[in-house]
Amino acid sequence: MPTTQQRLLTWLDERLDLSELRHFIAEKGVPVHAHKVWYYLGGITLFLFGLQVGTGILLLLYYRPSAAEAYESVQFIVTQVEFGWLIRNLHAWSANLLIAMAFAHLFSVFLLKAYRKPRELTWLSGVLLLFLMLAFGFSGYLLPWNELSFFATKVGTVIAGSVPLVGTFLLRLLRGGDEVTGATLSRFYGLHVAILPAATTLLITAHLLLVQRQGMSVPPGIERRMRAGGRLRQMPFFPNYLLRDVMLWYVALGILAALAAFSPWELGKKADPFAPVPAGIRPEWYFLAMFQTLKVIPGHVFGMEGEVLGIAGFGLAALWLVLVPFLDRRASRGEPSPAFTAAGILALTYLVAFTVFGYVAALRGQ
Repeated sequence: MPTTQQRLLTWLDERLDLSELRHFIAEKGVPVHAHKVWYYLGGITLFLFGLQVGTGILLLLYYRPSAAEAYESVQFIVTQVEFGWLIRNLHAWSANLLIAMAFAHLFSVFLLKAYRKPRELTWLSGVLLLFLMLAFGFSGYLLPWNELSFFATKVGTVIAGSVPLVGTFLLRLLRGGDEVTGATLSRFYGLHVAILPAATTLLITAHLLLVQRQGMSVPPGIERRMRAGGRLRQMPFFPNYLLRDVMLWYVALGILAALAAFSPWELGKKADPFAPVPAGIRPEWYFLAMFQTLKVIPGHVFGMEGEVLGIAGFGLAALWLVLVPFLDRRASRGEPSPAFTAAGILALTYLVAFTVFGYVAALRGQ
């Protein structure tokens, strides 16, 4: 006697033809080697993005995107709505963990040379997704309309306004005028809940399809041994790999719940555009290295404004990151590329060092 589940699967199979899906689940494997731990970073990043979407939708039920009501609506969520404090804190903490995991995933892919031929488009879509995650963080930071987010956004948009050639246009586009006002909040809200989610969903779909099409990469050294006749062990994607992935999701959720309960995200004071700038204003940690770099660059370097030169340098670094698969010809041929490995380690060291430097400077009131 077939069970209800079997009858349901048979009914769906007759209408959707699930044979290809069954074949995919049965045949798909994941490489097993010393570096396989890095394969789980992409899954955790995807899980955290899904958590952002879910908690964000719940917050939208009560949030009001206007300068007059935004702060009060968030205050209502965390004080009056049942479990509203938990949803808001999960959203805030998972946003930070999402960006941290996206950076970790990017650097692991970079150092393992997983961008090499034929995975150039996979790398490109992943880098663009990291940029979108940073845009999510920047746009969402203003939405509580508190003192810290208001002035940090003011500083951030001033930096965008220093971009050569298009700075003034970017400044007015982001702010909706010359100053940070309710129009800025409306623009950031639309960007955060409509434009960025739509773009990210499309790009994630493309990224997953590319990963599925090209498969998971292996480090160049293991690939060379395979060409020499070596054999690569694999584990089944379902259920072995998927169950491990889900267990890590549970761990991430437990960490987020602990942070939400024991270290709630403070709301602070409502933004007052006429108040003096509070001491120690700084952006979130994922922009702190850039912010601190611009602070230490001299006012003028070789006849150019230091801030403009710094922003141009960050723009070139972002362009180099996008073009890495096309620049690292040695990795594409399956050969070692120590110069690019050293560049990745140097970039990671720089980001960590200047982020710590930025926090120390902020604690000292500099």
